[in-house]
Amino acid sequence: MASSESSWLLPGAGVTKGYDSESHSFRICVVFFSGLAVYNAVELVVMILLSFRRYRGLYFWSLMLASLGITPYAMGFLIKYLAIFPPVGANSNARWLAIVLLTMGWWPMVTGQSVVLWSRLHLVAGRGARGQRILRITKWMIIINAVVLHIPTTVLTFGANGIDSSTKFGLAYNIMEKIQMAGFFVQETILSSIYIFETIRLLQVSLQEGTRKTMKQLIAINAIIIIMDLVILGLEGASLYILQTLLKGIIYSVKLKLEFAVLGKLVKHV
Repeated sequence: MASSESSWLLPGAGVTKGYDSESHSFRICVVFFSGLAVYNAVELVVMILLSFRRYRGLYFWSLMLASLGITPYAMGFLIKYLAIFPPVGANSNARWLAIVLLTMGWWPMVTGQSVVLWSRLHLVAGRGARGQRILRITKWMIIINAVVLHIPTTVLTFGANGIDSSTKFGLAYNIMEKIQMAGFFVQETILSSIYIFETIRLLQVSLQEGTRKTMKQLIAINAIIIIMDLVILGLEGASLYILQTLLKGIIYSVKLKLEFAVLGKLVKHV
């Protein structure tokens, strides 16, 4: 049991199993961050349903799945960090519920975010041979990363949080967590950088003022996305696991809102 009010901010805290703390500030932070992430996700889902006339297409479904993934992700960590599950050795159904929820949410939340960006990439990359090559390479990048990064991390997540988890499982999970964070950071940075580069290239062509405004917003939003990803990566690098996982749901919901705000307008101007 953590005795210090700030022990949850220590490197490595909460990586395996739960985090049994009586700290009121910690519990308030968990509820606040989880609640804000869920609120943003619900608001985003409502906005998507009201904005689309037809519920079809990769852009729509990737937005929906990425948004829907935020809620189980946030609720899983809420259950885990507030130590709702029984003590080790007793019936631990709630422990596994937390792990299943956060894992089910993590897959669509993270990879779904990249698919949202990819689904509108053709609007700036173009439909020529060069644009098709960019789309093909980035598509396979997303698919390969989903398999190589999601599956091992999921296996190690269940192992590190299990009742009979060993130190080796915990160490392996800690390493894999950093690898997958770096991998997905590189993936999203590549996608955002392509948007920035291709949009700057389009701005060199004579465009209407409304189109130029949307293009500049697209550049700004992708720059903000890279900065937010850097914040999450920095927290992971510092092993501030609890703070990183609590902020991740909020940051991904904000990124989706920003993308939804601009990518939807992009099709009208390109």
